[in-house]
Amino acid sequence: MTLQFYAVRDPADLEGTFAAMANAQTEALFVQVHSFWNIHQQRLIDLVARSRLPAMYHDRAFVTAGGLMTYDVSRPDLWRRLGFYVDKILKGAKPDDLPVEEPTKIDLVINLKTAKALGLTIPPALLMRAEVIQ
Repeated sequence: MTLQFYAVRDPADLEGTFAAMANAQTEALFVQVHSFWNIHQQRLIDLVARSRLPAMYHDRAFVTAGGLMTYDVSRPDLWRRLGFYVDKILKGAKPDDLPVEEPTKIDLVINLKTAKALGLTIPPALLMRAEVIQ
């Protein structure tokens, strides 16, 4: 496997970047976390779909909007932990004294409609572990 990094800093760069990926015969795409992608989410998803690239995103919102897959923080688990901190603070704990926690529960989310559009067959064992979006 050869990894290639493409920097996109402006929406005008998107078309050229996808042309470069096509010329390089890119077989898959991983979209890194950046606020730029949140702003241009649907355009990115449309370009990925047009390019017929399997892509992994950093947030489940991309998958619900038509992207293929993500590993994302479990939102219900995150909100539960937030409730724990709110409870401690309301009972008098100083926020500075509370430990910083990393998320411990990560969800695999797969958009089955997108997988089928790409001609991908997702193994049943993987589907059993994932949250599947139809």
